[in-house]
Amino acid sequence: MLRAFSLLALVVVTLTACSSTPAPRRSATPTPASATLAPDDRVRLAEAFWTSAPFAVLLVTPEHELLVRHPRPSPDFTRVGYDSLLRSELFVRARTLSPALLATFPAVGGVSTIVVGQPRATGKTSTEWVLTLLHEHFHQLQSSRPDYYTRVEALGLAHGDKTGMWMLNYAFPYDSSIVQARFGALAAHLDSALTATAPDVRLSHWLAARVARVALRVALPPDDERYLAFQMWQEGVARYTELQAARFAARHYTPSAAFRALPDFVPFGTAAERIEAGIHAGLRAPLARDRRVTFYPVGAATALLLDDANAGWRAEYFSGEMKVER
Repeated sequence: MLRAFSLLALVVVTLTACSSTPAPRRSATPTPASATLAPDDRVRLAEAFWTSAPFAVLLVTPEHELLVRHPRPSPDFTRVGYDSLLRSELFVRARTLSPALLATFPAVGGVSTIVVGQPRATGKTSTEWVLTLLHEHFHQLQSSRPDYYTRVEALGLAHGDKTGMWMLNYAFPYDSSIVQARFGALAAHLDSALTATAPDVRLSHWLAARVARVALRVALPPDDERYLAFQMWQEGVARYTELQAARFAARHYTPSAAFRALPDFVPFGTAAERIEAGIHAGLRAPLARDRRVTFYPVGAATALLLDDANAGWRAEYFSGEMKVER
């Protein structure tokens, strides 16, 4: 059980399981029940399922969609059987979604489900793919909170949209010169703070970033400010959690022999370095070009720096406002 919903506790729980007893290493030998699931896909999924927490996944292949760990499969799925490696019933249907998809939404039976293509289709190595599933699993945790949808609705940003697409298509003033300048200043100070090795330099840039965040808030209408804060809270902290999961795995987790034998396996430490480099690259990207996606590294960087400035922010993440600025 997650204790106090601390984000660091979440990473530990996700990577080590819901009890203090280590899970036994599982055999990766294919079974008849998983005949429609490729052996390499089984190995990757097993590596991602490091916890017994709800973790519904729809794997999209070129021809089929395979449903794993889902409590209520819809009637269009056919039961394949029980997969002992994945510890789950497996269901299959003909493909209806893009094999390149990587998202979490109520895709089947109204249940929050990770919909993901195979690593090659999503442009990821097997290790990156596993960490991405943990990133998406964090989105499942976010949306599983009893008050999540009420709080999202209270933001008042949907403007009549009932599909949730406003989260992607909201008309933020990306092309405003003043917003670009102030957002760029915020991102630059966050970038400098993360790269600083001297504590006083790091603190100086962190304080400058806080001032820049206030200046950006003043430049934004209230709705636009709430949208930015929400994206930093939702997507930025998911990116932060993905990085922390990779770092934790590099220090404490031993991948299975079958996973290490995959041709595109990279160590979790290497994957963590790549995620961190991606955050820095995102902080240096122009708002006018990358639009909404630039909010993610800004949120992740803010969370990383808050770990030093106010570690208590993690314990308040689910109970406070949908923003990361404590």
